[in-house]
Amino acid sequence: MMFLLGKQIIDVSAIASAAIYSVLGLLIFGLFWLLIVWLTPFSIRKEIEDDQNTSLGIILGAVIIGISLIISAAVAG
Repeated sequence: MMFLLGKQIIDVSAIASAAIYSVLGLLIFGLFWLLIVWLTPFSIRKEIEDDQNTSLGIILGAVIIGISLIISAAVAG
């Protein structure tokens, strides 16, 4: 912790804590993404890229946002 004229300018524990929780959130998100890919009976890449399935892209985007909100709320406590 560093102080400048009685005011705190850098809180090392807060920075370390934020870094740890960021990595934890990314790992959890990655596991959820692998679970989604594993559970779908089709190739997500093929459906979105080759078949131009826009609705699947929108649904996956919504799922990604939902999972991210849940993870961020869990990490924030």
